[in-house]
Amino acid sequence: MADSEYAPPKVWTWNKANGGRFANINRPIAGPTHDKDLPVGRHPLQLHSLATPNGVKVTVLLEELLALGHHGAEYDAWLIRIGDGDQFGSGFVAANPNSKIPALIDRGGPTPVRVFESGAILLYLAEKFGAFLPPDGPGRAECLSWLFWQMGSAPYLGGGFGHFYAYAPSKFEYPIDRFAMEVKRQLDVLDRRLAETEYLAGSDYTIADIAVWPWYGGLVNGWLYEAAEFLSVQDYGNLRRWADTIGERPAVRRGRMVNRIFGEPSSQLHERHDATDFETKTQDKLALPT
Repeated sequence: MADSEYAPPKVWTWNKANGGRFANINRPIAGPTHDKDLPVGRHPLQLHSLATPNGVKVTVLLEELLALGHHGAEYDAWLIRIGDGDQFGSGFVAANPNSKIPALIDRGGPTPVRVFESGAILLYLAEKFGAFLPPDGPGRAECLSWLFWQMGSAPYLGGGFGHFYAYAPSKFEYPIDRFAMEVKRQLDVLDRRLAETEYLAGSDYTIADIAVWPWYGGLVNGWLYEAAEFLSVQDYGNLRRWADTIGERPAVRRGRMVNRIFGEPSSQLHERHDATDFETKTQDKLALPT
């Protein structure tokens, strides 16, 4: 059946909910909806996030930095429940005026530094600790090119394909076909690159891989939108090899758990304030009778 025709008005107005999974938090204006200060823990780095692909990028990098021995990367990770509208609290809006997770506040200096947008946070932390980013030359350029490729490409995967395939109140052929075509083109871009080199920026694992993996590694592993079969992800062998290699890293496994509120209780660490929390404060442990 053909999609029904829609005649846009001369001036769009917000006069009804748009439907779909996230209709209750969608609105055409910015700013806070309520007063709520952000909590502050004991570490200089304060992360306010949720374990969506964009949130996972940052927790993976922080866990990788800690695994390298960068003790200054210790952090408090506070849960932002976007379905409940936590991102519209006044404290969070002050940390990120765009009201999207993740948001990082670095309190390690005389004046707190806010960093928002996941790519900016990865770059900030990589430069702060001198890790997972080549210092100069062609390697740095390649790393940053793939980092920003992800920032520009993933909205077609998430807000485009993911929305119309999994979250929209009704399914229509045109937008699903349009965005499925683009996502498969992106998968082919990655697969061809990873036929040439071990990691996206070359022989070294960098923030480019950390940025791309939660989205496209998650997709080929069947974690996003239940769309692996629909998109024939088994056809992208080089991408699957790369996704499996990264997914086996202990720091990546830990990073996926932080601020996670879905899946097996043993995989959910709603808040992270110390390395020992992975052993004692996952949801399966907290649910045990006292």
